[in-house]
Amino acid sequence: MSVHATKEDFSLAADLVREAGALALRMRSEGLTATAKTTVSDVVTAADHAAERLVVDRIRKLRPQDGIVGEEGASVTGTSGRSWVIDPVDGTYNFFAGSTYWCSAIALKADEPDAQDGDPEVLLGAVYQPQEDKLWLGGEGHPATLNGVPVQPSADAPVDRLSAGTYLHPTWLLRPEVAGPWTAAASRAATIRMLGSGSCDLGGVASGRLGAWFQHSCPEWDWLPGKAIVRAAGGSTAVVEVNGFRWHIAGTETAVKEISGALTSA
Repeated sequence: MSVHATKEDFSLAADLVREAGALALRMRSEGLTATAKTTVSDVVTAADHAAERLVVDRIRKLRPQDGIVGEEGASVTGTSGRSWVIDPVDGTYNFFAGSTYWCSAIALKADEPDAQDGDPEVLLGAVYQPQEDKLWLGGEGHPATLNGVPVQPSADAPVDRLSAGTYLHPTWLLRPEVAGPWTAAASRAATIRMLGSGSCDLGGVASGRLGAWFQHSCPEWDWLPGKAIVRAAGGSTAVVEVNGFRWHIAGTETAVKEISGALTSA
């Protein structure tokens, strides 16, 4: 089955992340508590759940044949061959702590994975950072934009000339099968930034604020929205497996190749 994103899909995605982000920000201003999911830094709030419900309800009404996958548990099997992947609040620890570095993100993917690396074909991505009022949008047939203005592709450059965004939870530093490859890749960059929202980071890669990004074991909602935007901006992406862990990489073509090589040779 051949699936595509329509112009209306892009408009819907932009509306959904704006509405989800606005709802979460409003709920935070009214007071929230957080519950730990796996660790003290992996938290969920009522805003995460409410924002996901808002998005799910809209999609089920407007795109009833599409599937849905949400970070907070939403799961709908569709019949169209497409699914929406929802991250209602990406960077919840930042969000709950009062930082502006968080976002609402959504992707539309093909249900069949790519035969080469098993990564889903992503049709569109939308990322909205409410407190900064930044909306990234891009994907199939839609060049990447930031607040409606086309993003200029970054000039190709090696990773030792670039700032690289990444994330590694402290507990993984005790796991050499992950810490070793991560250190090998991180040590190649000009500088490292660990800011706490993968989708915000990938928006930064698309718009040139970061030159590259890499992280292991990313769920689809942390990867696909930004992947679509980076690729629509002319950037490169890759997924490589090292020691049984899948590493997700984005950036300039040369940087992605170098990071992939560092990870796999560690």
